[in-house]
Amino acid sequence: MEMKRYWRRAGVFLLALGLVATGCRGGGETASEDTGEATASAGDTEATEEESSEEEPASEGSEEESASGEIATGEGVTEEPCPEAVNADNGCIYLGTISDLTQGPFAALGTSIVQAQEAFWRTVNEDGGIGGYDIDVTTYVRDNLYVPETHAQVYQEIKPDILALAQTLGSPTTFAIVDDLASSSVVAAPASWTSAWAFQDVILESGSNYCIESMNGLDYALENYEGIETVMAIHYPGDYGDDAAAGVRIGTEANELAFVDVPTTSGQDNQAGAIDALVTQAPDLAFITTGPTDMATIVGQAAARGFAGRVIGTSPTWNPGILDSPAFPAIEQLYIQSGPWASYEADSPGHQAMRDALGDVEGNDGLTSGWVWSYPLRAALEAAAEAGDLTREGLLEAVTTLEEVDYQGMLPEGSGNYSAEPNEAAVRGTVFSRPDAASVTGVTLITEDFYTGPTAESYELSGPCYE
Repeated sequence: MEMKRYWRRAGVFLLALGLVATGCRGGGETASEDTGEATASAGDTEATEEESSEEEPASEGSEEESASGEIATGEGVTEEPCPEAVNADNGCIYLGTISDLTQGPFAALGTSIVQAQEAFWRTVNEDGGIGGYDIDVTTYVRDNLYVPETHAQVYQEIKPDILALAQTLGSPTTFAIVDDLASSSVVAAPASWTSAWAFQDVILESGSNYCIESMNGLDYALENYEGIETVMAIHYPGDYGDDAAAGVRIGTEANELAFVDVPTTSGQDNQAGAIDALVTQAPDLAFITTGPTDMATIVGQAAARGFAGRVIGTSPTWNPGILDSPAFPAIEQLYIQSGPWASYEADSPGHQAMRDALGDVEGNDGLTSGWVWSYPLRAALEAAAEAGDLTREGLLEAVTTLEEVDYQGMLPEGSGNYSAEPNEAAVRGTVFSRPDAASVTGVTLITEDFYTGPTAESYELSGPCYE
C-alpha cells in the first residue's frame, strides 16, 4: 500500500535549547540529515557507562539472512541469540531506549516506562518471539537527562547496533534526532504526545495528542462546571507545553471564551510568575502543562493565596508522589487529570496483561504508558517479519501499511492507523480522573469511557497545533 501521508516542512521551537528540526509524515521522502514527559513513581532500571563499554555490536548493519533463510535483515538484527535469550534457537532484534532516568523532570516516568517495556517484550519472547527472533530492549538503554543534546549524542552511540527505538522520551529531545531517524529509516516509539508526531512516518505515536487532550478538557469542563468564562494555560514553552496551550486556545476561540497564555520554565523556583497570574487574574479554569513538581508548586501556593478556580493537568503533570506533597489537600479540591488512556488499575485485557507481566510491583501510570506505547512497534515488527524484511527500510514500510493496532482495549477501536493522513488517523478520545489517595496511582477515573468533545471532533489536524 502506498503511503497516504504527505510531506511538508515544519519549523519546530525546541524547549529550553531552542533547537529547530523539520519534517512531516508523508509520501516517502525524508527530512534533511545531520540534526541532532507524564506520571509515575520510579522503577528499578538504569544503564551505566560501564555496561556500555562491555557491549559487543549487535551487527555491522550489512544485509544478511536469518537462520531460516527467509527474512532479510540489517542493522540491529543478528542470527546469534540475544544475551539473555528466552528462546536459545532464535536470533536477536535489538531495540534501543533513550529515556529520562536520573535527574531530568520526568525521571520517575522514564524509569517506569523502561520497566514496563522490558516486561512487555519479555512476554513477546515467552510467546516465541517474532519471526524467529527474540527482542532485546535491555542492552541499549541510555539516559538523556531530558537534554536534547545528550539525547542526540547517545542516539548516535547506539544507532549502528539497533533496528529501531522502543522508546524516545520527550518531545524536544526527540526533535533533536527526528531528521536523522527519517533519513536513516529508524522507526521510534515516542514517550510523548505532541501533535507533530502525526506528521512523521518514523514515529509510532499512540493515544490523543496534547492539543486534542486540551480541547477535550475544555469541553468536558464546560459540560460539567458552571461559570467558566476565562481560561488560562500555564505551560512550558516549546512543542510540549505550546501544543497543549494551542488546544486550549482553539477551544476558547470555538466557545468564545477569554484566553490567557502564561508560559513558565522548569523548576520550583521559577513558578512565581505563574502563581501570581493565577492569584491576580483568577481564571475560572486553568490548564497546567509542566512537570509534576512544578504543578504541585503552582497549585499549592496559588491556593494558599486564595485561588479557588478549577485546574486541569495535562497527562505528564501527574505523579503519585504528589499524594505526599503539602500541596495535595489543595490539589484534591481543585484538580482533575486528563490523559490519553485509563490508569493502571483499569479493567481491560491489556491492563490485565500488563499487571500479570509486571507481577508484584507498585502500580503507576508510567508503567501503563510504557506498556501501551509498545503495541504498535510489535505490530510493525510482526508485519515486517511476515513480509520477509526486517531491515530498517522493511520495518518502515510495514509501519506505513498498518491500518489498526490491537491495543487489547487500552485504546479505542481503530487506533493505530499509520497508513492514513493525520486528520483521519488522529485519536480523539481522552479520559479524566480525580486525585484519590486510596488509589495505587493516586487518581481514579471519573469518565467511564473515552470522551470526545465537539471541539476535538470537528478540528481539522492539518499541521502541528502549536504552529
